[in-house]
Amino acid sequence: MKITEGYDLLTNTLQQRRQKLVSLINFPVILWSGRSIPRNYPALTYPFRACSHFLYFAGLPLENAAIRLESGKLELFLDDAPASSTLWHGEMPKRAEIAELIGADAAFPMTELKARSTNAATIAVQDSWTQLQQSQILARPLAPPNSPTGIDLELTQAIVSLRLSHDAGSLAELRQAAAVTVEAHKAGMAATRNAQIEAGVRAAMESVIISKNMTYAYPSIVTVHGEVLHSEHYHNPLQTGDLLLADVGAETSMGWAADVTRTWPVSGKFSPTQRAIYDVVLAAHDACIDKVSPGVEYQDIHLLAARIMAEGLVDLGILRGNVEDLVEMDAHALFFVHGIGHLIGLDVHDMEDLGDLAGYEAGRTRSSRFGLGFLRLNRVLRPGMLVSIEPGFYQVPAILNNPENRAQYEDCVNWEELEKFADVRGIRIEDDILVIAQGKELLTGKLPTKALEIEELVAVNT
Repeated sequence: MKITEGYDLLTNTLQQRRQKLVSLINFPVILWSGRSIPRNYPALTYPFRACSHFLYFAGLPLENAAIRLESGKLELFLDDAPASSTLWHGEMPKRAEIAELIGADAAFPMTELKARSTNAATIAVQDSWTQLQQSQILARPLAPPNSPTGIDLELTQAIVSLRLSHDAGSLAELRQAAAVTVEAHKAGMAATRNAQIEAGVRAAMESVIISKNMTYAYPSIVTVHGEVLHSEHYHNPLQTGDLLLADVGAETSMGWAADVTRTWPVSGKFSPTQRAIYDVVLAAHDACIDKVSPGVEYQDIHLLAARIMAEGLVDLGILRGNVEDLVEMDAHALFFVHGIGHLIGLDVHDMEDLGDLAGYEAGRTRSSRFGLGFLRLNRVLRPGMLVSIEPGFYQVPAILNNPENRAQYEDCVNWEELEKFADVRGIRIEDDILVIAQGKELLTGKLPTKALEIEELVAVNT
């Protein structure tokens, strides 16, 4: 095994990140990578994914490793693989080799970490075994990553500040993830003709990602039940008249993600009602992307989507009333339930392990409003941010049939007219947009969004 295969380590970028951290904090930091978790017996594990905060400064997805950062220097703590592991895993790179690749200033076995842990800050990782190890080595209890205290909070705030804007090294990875994701979606459209169930389309999309030595950044959503926002079932048959919603994104071998959604008709042709709703969602999508620019409030982009969705639904006769009033009373949220998007980076919902410490400007809290409570990002946009724009329309029975909602919005919704759109369970259109000094760059722009272009991509293969 050659650890350099498939990796652009960007050693200078990693060193620059460490130096930037120095300007924000003046105490030592230890970050753990985490470890794999057994599925049932110890030797059969779930795929390992290193902690993103570790990856940001270390560059490689090392398992059972830690790094110590202080004054711009990095120390690597990692045990060499035992000789007996060669039979099962082949030759593994040595600690010294890995240290050189990531530009470490020193390297030690894990047993040396305790002696170097005094007064160090950290961020709790996701797996409980490593959390216990963190607490034992630091000799103190750890708060969850979304509610740190003391120097852990200072570290968290510093890392958020760094990771909010992507550097050249991360952008190179993010562009690769976006390009492969676009290719995967086109493969999914092409596979629709021969697929009998959702799993057939999912397989075509994920095979593209795997063939590029990447993995999927999150469990793929490929469903004819688009009203189920995070559906992970793939057994439903594909039938004429169905819309297929595919929310699939690639993750590079170094952990950087893309996040794209398209919705297309299984038959290759939208019905009139499907096309009408699709065009409303697309109008919101396009207008919100146009608004992305440094200095713009992301919440204002969400509210723009809400107004366009409300206006479109009024024009179709589904909603009744003044658009501004409908948005103010959250009538649009009966159908557009979630926020307009989120940060993208090393995590597909970047830094959401930190809760709203990352997504919300200091001093801001989540709204209790039906139409704003799920907004994942509430910040002023600045150059280097990568965000998703993903408006949607969903007919969720639990929401639309809720007696309280029926009573509250009795005069706002034309329920009889809504029944004519029964063949529209869910539509979402999502792209990844980089904020740049001049405005924005659409990283996933090579994947069409217009209804006729979508129909052409699907119909030519159906």
